[in-house]
Amino acid sequence: MGDFLDILWFKIIDVVHCIQNLLDVIFAPLNFFGPAVAILTISFLTVIITKILTNTFKTKRYQELENEFKYWFNLRQEALKCEDPEKAKLLAKNIDEAKLNTVYWNYFVEGFLHSIATKYLPVLIFLAYVNEAYQPARLLKLFGREYVFKFGNFNNEEVLVGSVLWYIISILLSYLAWYVVGKIYSKHFAEKKTELSGERCSA
Repeated sequence: MGDFLDILWFKIIDVVHCIQNLLDVIFAPLNFFGPAVAILTISFLTVIITKILTNTFKTKRYQELENEFKYWFNLRQEALKCEDPEKAKLLAKNIDEAKLNTVYWNYFVEGFLHSIATKYLPVLIFLAYVNEAYQPARLLKLFGREYVFKFGNFNNEEVLVGSVLWYIISILLSYLAWYVVGKIYSKHFAEKKTELSGERCSA
C-alpha cells in the first residue's frame, strides 16, 4: 500500500510539473513586458476562467436545488400577500418550517461547494503557479531583480512588492474592472434598448 501511494504521489508531481511547464510556455511571451504586466494578465485570465466556469458549470443537483428554492421562496412571498396579516405570517412560518429552511440550507451548501470549484479553486491554482514561476530566484534570473516592483519610502526603506502580493492585488483589480465594465455595458445596452423602443413607437 505504501509503495502504491508513493508511486501515485510521484505521478501527481509529474503531472503538476507538466502543467507548470505548459503554462510557462503559454505565458512566456508576457515576460517581455515585465513581471507586473505578466502577473496582471494572468490574474485577468484567471477571473475570465472563473466567470466562464461559474456560468457554465452547474451540477444537476445545484440546478434542482436552485429551482426548488425559488419555488418555495416565491410561494412564501405569495403567502405574505394574504389580506389577513396574522394568517399571512402563519402561512409563511409553516412554509419555512415545512420546506424552505431545509431547501435553503441544502442550496446554500451546494452553492458554497460550487463556488469553491468554480471561483476559489482556479484562483488558488494560479496563485500557486505565480508563486512558483515568479519566485525571487526566477525573478532575478529573468528580470534582474527579486521583486515585481518597488515604490516610495517607508522609514527610509523602499517598499518591495512580491509576486504573490501583486497577484492578489491584480485579482481584486480585475474583479473591480469586470464589475465596472459590466455596469457601463448594462447601462449602455439599456439606453440603446430604450432608444429602439422609442423609434418603433414613433414609427
